[in-house]
Amino acid sequence: MSASPHAINWFEIPVVDFARAKAFYEAVLGRAIDTMEMGPVTLGFLSSDQEAVGGAIVRDENATPSQQGTIVYLNAGDDLSPMLARVASAGGSVAVPKTEIGNGFGFFAHFIDSEGNKVGLHSMR
Repeated sequence: MSASPHAINWFEIPVVDFARAKAFYEAVLGRAIDTMEMGPVTLGFLSSDQEAVGGAIVRDENATPSQQGTIVYLNAGDDLSPMLARVASAGGSVAVPKTEIGNGFGFFAHFIDSEGNKVGLHSMR
């Protein structure tokens, strides 16, 4: 196995209420999330593509949701607007609306998920 060219190879978004968070992310992302129990930890995989950067929502007694610190940006496909439009109805809120980055880097937005995490979206248009 060769080293990944990506700066990130895995991320975890901490959650308190796994069922609520799973429903939130399924609604926003528009797809099902596969779940796995690993001892006392519950994971909900946000991507199943073996070639992509992986990540999960994670319920663990040591994980605490936060709006401080590192922000994970989820790939929102061609246009982040549809995902961002589903945030409020799924139980979250928009913290930063769709904003052009400039210099051809596309667009970003931030939302607060159902657990209180600040998460980003990115798209090229």
